[in-house]
Amino acid sequence: MSTLHVLSHSPFGDDRLTSCLRVIGTNDALLLTGDAVYALQPGTAPFNALNARPLKLFVLAEDAQARALAVPDAAKAIDYPAFVELSIHYDKVNSWL
Repeated sequence: MSTLHVLSHSPFGDDRLTSCLRVIGTNDALLLTGDAVYALQPGTAPFNALNARPLKLFVLAEDAQARALAVPDAAKAIDYPAFVELSIHYDKVNSWL
């Protein structure tokens, strides 16, 4: 069963990203939204953790743009309609509240 994991909290404020990366499966994907896009800052521990393993990584483009962050080649920037499509594509969605 595949899961779309959705993170919206800053990786510098708590351990949600670390916990998510610990349980994410090979058929799963990760979508960064809101302040979670700060994990895309090059040279940071969260950025290194995201790049340390093969991962289907998506980023809500609007949130990256609002925070003036570039989306790395390893991630795919998506809009809200694509977010809905991802939600349908995966068997379940896990929002890390």
